[in-house]
Amino acid sequence: MVYEPSDDSFLIQEFVRKYAKGKVLDIGTGSGILAKTALEKTKDVLAVDIDEESVEHCKKLGINTVKSDLFENVKGKFDLIIFNPPYLPDDKNKLKDDHFYIGGKKGNEILERFFSKAKEYLNKNGKILIVFSSLTPNVEEIMEKDKFKFKKLKEKAFFYEKLYVYLVEKL
Repeated sequence: MVYEPSDDSFLIQEFVRKYAKGKVLDIGTGSGILAKTALEKTKDVLAVDIDEESVEHCKKLGINTVKSDLFENVKGKFDLIIFNPPYLPDDKNKLKDDHFYIGGKKGNEILERFFSKAKEYLNKNGKILIVFSSLTPNVEEIMEKDKFKFKKLKEKAFFYEKLYVYLVEKL
């Protein structure tokens, strides 16, 4: 099953339009909505996803897509990395297709893995666009630990959480 665009996708999408240039990597592409948006600004877009069905779906849309667990099958450096990760904490009430949403036991484990490697894939002035939830613990601390600077671009409140879009750069 392919992740259908939702509030998080639409929230970060406006900033993909603003920041996409040069070489772009869309990690966890899902439906490909953010990769397609980046393709409006540059033709050098690579989309990756751990889900085979998402990879095949995006290929059918004409998006250059590779199956990859985060950076596992990614080569090169990028001007922009887009990441709409699974960011919710695991709980006892498993969701159907919870791999789309669950970012680990605490909710931030996938983000920890991402930020521990992201610098290796950024060009000198490369940037990261990321979206996450108020339910995801310690995101700013993770970015600081991995020596990134960041700025909140937007937040949107829902009845159960807030979603944030951050612009992240190497220190």
